[in-house]
Amino acid sequence: MTILNIGKASYDITCPIDEYPIEGTKYLLNEKIESGGGTAANVAYLLGKWGETSYFAGVIGSDDYGTKLKKELEQVMVKTELIEVSYEVGTPVSVVLVNKKNGSRTRFDIVSNTQPNLKKYDYSINPDVIFSDGKEYSATINALNKFPRAISIVDAGRVNRDLLELCKFVKYIVCSKGFAESVSGLKIDYNNSASLVNVYKKLKQKYPNNEIIVTLENMGAMYIVNGEIRVMPGIKTQVVDPSGAGDIFHGAFAYCMANGFDMEKAITYSNIAAGLSLNKMGGSPSIPMLKEVISYYNQKFKKEVVIEEAPKVEEVKEEDKLPDIPDAATFKVIDPKDLEAIPTFSIGGASIPAVGVQNVPIASSNENIGSSIPIVTPNNDQNVQ
Repeated sequence: MTILNIGKASYDITCPIDEYPIEGTKYLLNEKIESGGGTAANVAYLLGKWGETSYFAGVIGSDDYGTKLKKELEQVMVKTELIEVSYEVGTPVSVVLVNKKNGSRTRFDIVSNTQPNLKKYDYSINPDVIFSDGKEYSATINALNKFPRAISIVDAGRVNRDLLELCKFVKYIVCSKGFAESVSGLKIDYNNSASLVNVYKKLKQKYPNNEIIVTLENMGAMYIVNGEIRVMPGIKTQVVDPSGAGDIFHGAFAYCMANGFDMEKAITYSNIAAGLSLNKMGGSPSIPMLKEVISYYNQKFKKEVVIEEAPKVEEVKEEDKLPDIPDAATFKVIDPKDLEAIPTFSIGGASIPAVGVQNVPIASSNENIGSSIPIVTPNNDQNVQ
């Protein structure tokens, strides 16, 4: 499958430390891990590493960091012809301090106030999936207009006007706990399952036609299947560095959607991939191999299937054959209101009513999702090639 990844790129320098620095002191570090970073770039990297036809569209600087980032993507077969190079602003750099005692991280993003956006929108491909990190509004809207049948996914992190608008036009919103709380105006309490339901209900009221997945940090992810809100716990593992876990969850989810996985299996794969990354240092260097994820899934989650020998089939006599299928016009469609089953939500042993999700079918393409997608005209800037 062909997957177009749109968003920002950065260059990460991860430094393991024995304890968090004290202000005004001097430290000697003898270890660092350098790698490309940025959510969209990391997602593109994972998809290339997992064997998908992955494209990255983003802006890098004409510096050593940009060159290294591009080369790193190409090493896992990511297509980089959609990358634009800025000759005025350098590649963003992130310095990450990781406390080796407790696995906590402190991140310093060095980003110019005039960081350029994509401007050409010259997509000469026909993607099956579009992933956006939510930070390239115009480029993403352009792609959604150009490829309305592509499966669309957005990473909803830091809340801003463009991101809130962009969420209306995609099929899958994979949002952080912080985004969910900001949009809903409610707080999530992991000891109170009702708080989870209330937050999810508010999100569905704002985005009734979207599939919404809420990542819950080390608690897993919340989603809905057949009207039932569920929480899939994360896998238990030693936390060495959580830096790339969120990006890896998004990348694995994009892989699953591209390959037709159902929601339960997609969330499971994504949780496994993110969990396995926690015991390695760095962002993209911590991305597990696909075979590692499959092996873990088969060992922990796949149910053993017992294959029994099929009974001998006797020849059907003429008088025993099924009648002809009647005309479709004679069928009576059951009104969903007649169904009395009420879905339930359960976590931690409690049971409460589920969110009253509208029975609005989700279109297989973006052309029927939410509002009409606005049209964005490319802006060809001579300083970007």
